Amino acid sequence: MAVPVKPASLVKKEKRNASIAAKKLSLIQKKKAISLIKRRAIIKRTAQYYKQYEAQDKEEIRLRREAKANGNYYVPAEPKLALVIRLRGVNNIAPKPRKILKLLRLRQINNACFIKLNKASKEMLRIAEPFITYGYPNLKTVRELIYKRGFGKVNGQRIAINENAVIEQALGKYGITCVEDLIHEIYTVGPHFKQANNFLWHFKLSCAKGGLRKINNHFVEGGDFGNREHFINAMVRRMN
Repeated sequence: MAVPVKPASLVKKEKRNASIAAKKLSLIQKKKAISLIKRRAIIKRTAQYYKQYEAQDKEEIRLRREAKANGNYYVPAEPKLALVIRLRGVNNIAPKPRKILKLLRLRQINNACFIKLNKASKEMLRIAEPFITYGYPNLKTVRELIYKRGFGKVNGQRIAINENAVIEQALGKYGITCVEDLIHEIYTVGPHFKQANNFLWHFKLSCAKGGLRKINNHFVEGGDFGNREHFINAMVRRMN
């Protein structure tokens, strides 16, 4: 019995499908290779960041001990980064504090954002102080906020940072390609802090576990609003 000959159209279709499959496989392999190279570079950079943070901590400890040994006091450098959290609602707010809260993107209670500390921003915080609390976050706080509550702004939309491609797409031109780059830029208030901070959507925190004390009193008077310096880290733990 003669074997039926395949129609020419079927042979061409099989050949075309095989060619498409081969190209697809080649593209997947290329993407995997590029992804592997990127991952290795990210791991290397992250290790460098950790070494840098560790060296800074050791240097500060050394300076404190040296000052104490010589009978002096060690005065640390002024903080460059602040975390601002809104505590109060919209009732009875004067126009100027209202505008400042809008500029800080703190439109709802328990919204939070990072801010670079300079003369202008300190004056803004002073004016809006009765409605906010702020302080100086440590590395752990910055990292936990970005990893747990971090969302990016892509084309005006709130996009979850669930892969490095989201960050690379928006901030790749500034050399920020992964979450650790973003954390480093924010924590150290690097040269592209403005772009990195604008990319981050404001954080939407939960109500503080255990509640607040008295939002109408200043922190130093046993209340909640105003500057709480490094105590902001404990508050974020309760709200994150």
